[in-house]
Amino acid sequence: MAVAREGETESSQFAPTLQTTTDPSSEGSNTKGFSQTLQPFAEREKVQLSQFSQTLQTPMAYENEIRRDWILNVPEPPGLFTNLKTSFKKTVLSPLENKLQCFGKQPGPALVSILNVIFPPLSWRKEYNVTKFKRDILAGLTLASLCIPQSIGYATLAKLDPQYGLYTSVIPPLIYAMMGSSREIAIGPVAVVSLLLSSMIQKFEDPTVNPIAYRKFMLTVTFFAGTFQAAFGLLRLGFLVDFLSHAAIVGFMAGAACVIGLQQLKSLLGISNFTNKTDIISVLTSICKSMHTLNPYSVMIGSSFLIFILSTKYYLARKYKKLFWLASMAPLLSVVLSTLVVFLTRADKHGVKIVKHITGGLNPSSIHELQFNSPHTAEAAKIGLIVALVALTEAIAVGRSFATMKGYRLDGNKEMLAMGVMNITGSLTSCYVATGSFSRTAVNFSAGCETVVSNIVMAVTVLISLEFFTRLLYFTPVAILASIILSALPGLINVSEAKYIWKVDKMDFLACAAAFLGVLFVSVEIGLLLAVGISFAKIILNSIQPGTEKLGRLPGSDLFGDVKQYPIATKTPGALIVRVKSGSLCFANANFIRGRILNLALEEQDEGAIENGDQDRVQLVILDMSNLLNIDTSSIAALEELHNELESNGMQLALANPRWHVIHKLRLANFLKKIGGRVFLTIREAIEACLTSKNLLPI
Repeated sequence: MAVAREGETESSQFAPTLQTTTDPSSEGSNTKGFSQTLQPFAEREKVQLSQFSQTLQTPMAYENEIRRDWILNVPEPPGLFTNLKTSFKKTVLSPLENKLQCFGKQPGPALVSILNVIFPPLSWRKEYNVTKFKRDILAGLTLASLCIPQSIGYATLAKLDPQYGLYTSVIPPLIYAMMGSSREIAIGPVAVVSLLLSSMIQKFEDPTVNPIAYRKFMLTVTFFAGTFQAAFGLLRLGFLVDFLSHAAIVGFMAGAACVIGLQQLKSLLGISNFTNKTDIISVLTSICKSMHTLNPYSVMIGSSFLIFILSTKYYLARKYKKLFWLASMAPLLSVVLSTLVVFLTRADKHGVKIVKHITGGLNPSSIHELQFNSPHTAEAAKIGLIVALVALTEAIAVGRSFATMKGYRLDGNKEMLAMGVMNITGSLTSCYVATGSFSRTAVNFSAGCETVVSNIVMAVTVLISLEFFTRLLYFTPVAILASIILSALPGLINVSEAKYIWKVDKMDFLACAAAFLGVLFVSVEIGLLLAVGISFAKIILNSIQPGTEKLGRLPGSDLFGDVKQYPIATKTPGALIVRVKSGSLCFANANFIRGRILNLALEEQDEGAIENGDQDRVQLVILDMSNLLNIDTSSIAALEELHNELESNGMQLALANPRWHVIHKLRLANFLKKIGGRVFLTIREAIEACLTSKNLLPI
């Protein structure tokens, strides 16, 4: 049997047979036989050429079919309960299981590892030396010189007796030093939290009429705040802190600083009658009505020492870097000097208000003062949740800022757990809510602190002061405490950051301004709610009306980009490529997006018909689904309606690059059959398959 050589065709094999037929008498029959013999051969050649031609023309189509199978044959994605179970296992159970397994195999190293997780200072104990200890002692003493007068002032701002501010600067810093992961943060009472507590609690208990009930309410709120903070840390719910956006915090802090400053005018001016409201209109009205009771001696003492503190802080310390210690010790020096002035001149007999008696000694137990059966327990829990979030936000922001400067990473979950434990313990030892202070942390950092040992030194120093030196503060004027608080407020007003927010994102600036104006003109909690509300409104608006963008091919590539962002991008004749600027297609935005896409398609179709006739009319609408992470039944119904409307206008709908959950739901809803299986891995494949396969338009 003869075998055709490579490159030899059946026609060449048939040629000798034709040449052997040479009898003239049989010419007619041969011609007829030749024609009959050639006919099936020609038909066979035609079929082979047709198949070869189709093979040459559709290699990409075949490849597209394979890729389409990749999309359609994906495994079923995990369901809701599976995701919840996996998330809970990863965040809570897995760390515990790993630790327990290690503990069963190697008890010694596993116990050390567990202790290092619970008590981060154990991880750097081997690196600690005498030089670092000396620096921490110096930083701790410097910190205490600022902390003592500030703590007394913040306690009065919280409508508590002065000693409670000092108590809060003893136990919480010691607990944090054992469990916190930040090395620079300074723990204690802060102005914003003190104001927030007093403004919210005095709606239920009056601090002047019933100070004991007010104090018990404050301690109960502190317990709830610590409980929430510890729960956030254990359950790894740090994302809750992000509900307060950066812009909202900037505005809230600035508004709170202004309100605190207005509140301190009572003590600075020596006014006797003053409003309990915090809004600027009520405060200014109260000041105007009480100007006749102004005490000039209080004004002189408060103003002179305020100028002294501000000049050392914002002039000497910045011009002469080595004099930073003078700026940090200026508040304590002011307290000592002003106390001597009042004692020597007996200014208290001339209307100058003084601190008087401060209860000294160790922190007394307050377990018996916590109230969980009172009518206001639910309100105490709500206030505790709000204060917990605000305190955590400030502390984590401060801690991360200085950790970045030192080049290490702050563990947010450990921070929340440490803050929670210290506030729970504080509520049992006569402390109110403590957190990280930006001003004291900056002083601690400038003083050269190495570790949280500086917090221990500060706490011990405050404890010694409580034990032995509280009697010396009897003649301390209240005006000097107001001056110390006022001197710390400029650091809370960040004008440059507000300008930056305005420049970058106007919607964020709206949240910032709302927080500022809400705190200033209404109340602290209203300003906070406005900031959070506007932040959520921004998210909702972006979800409901996400917008769409038309895509075009970038020259020399298979990439497609927004034609407005990339003016050089060229549109594909006969096709409209649309991408939704949202990660979710749901009941809230499905009909809006359907209407936008349909309007774009009709506009493009009319423009193409007017400019180039029917040849360039839009016949294909490609929906790029690469942004969409999930869809629901409402959005599937909207897509079906869009498909029907496009078909009635002579257009087809195709999908490109759907994500895992999206394609799974579309497949379950039989939507892919309704659009004729036009689903593709890329936009280019959608164009080639839908346009060229039907010879609609050349690519």
